[in-house]
Amino acid sequence: MPDRPLRVDRPLRVLLAEDQALLRAGLSRILTAGGFEVVATAASAPELAAALAGVDIDVAVLDVRLPPTFTTEGLVAAVQARRARPGLPVLVLSQYVEPLYAGELLADGDGAVGYLLKDRVSDVDDFLDAVHRVADGGTRLDPEVVAALVRSTRRRRPLDRLTEREREVLTLMAEGRSNVAIADRLFVSEKAVGKHTTSIFTKLDLPPAADDNRRVLAVLAWLRGERSG
Repeated sequence: MPDRPLRVDRPLRVLLAEDQALLRAGLSRILTAGGFEVVATAASAPELAAALAGVDIDVAVLDVRLPPTFTTEGLVAAVQARRARPGLPVLVLSQYVEPLYAGELLADGDGAVGYLLKDRVSDVDDFLDAVHRVADGGTRLDPEVVAALVRSTRRRRPLDRLTEREREVLTLMAEGRSNVAIADRLFVSEKAVGKHTTSIFTKLDLPPAADDNRRVLAVLAWLRGERSG
């Protein structure tokens, strides 16, 4: 399981938005068993908007598509909530890879965002770790979303500057992995990963950041064609 800071003072308060009753109940049970406190649930966009405005939460876990139109209601509500409360932790669940939605949440550069395919929920430990990571201010993107972001930007000259190994490191960085975790995955030393990371930022004209979360956000912001400030 990826490294992450643990909160031990009290259970993290979760708002859960999912229109399918069975899935909503299942997610609620998983979160509760994992040590979270589900303080509110929503089955539609109006319910979600009301809960976001009226409930004190540590993290929101929500479906992108909610009634009444099943298009982008969940995303819109999340973006609006983060405008009202910058940095509000939000983990988005979606049935399909829709990298544009990840970009919308990442655009403000505040961190504490995640995007997982619903199929990933079957790995309970990974899902709970993603909720914790986002609640703690980190970033957690589904590998398929990261791959889609990379594919969509390969035509751009800056990405062409990267070596194949640097592309691998970039993808793992975007998934929210630390240098130690990347080294373990690629079977190289942590020092080697550090050199690759420095090279990536140099080639992409991105200044080094003070922590992994801002580093990942800078990379993702570049991948969708923008720069964080």
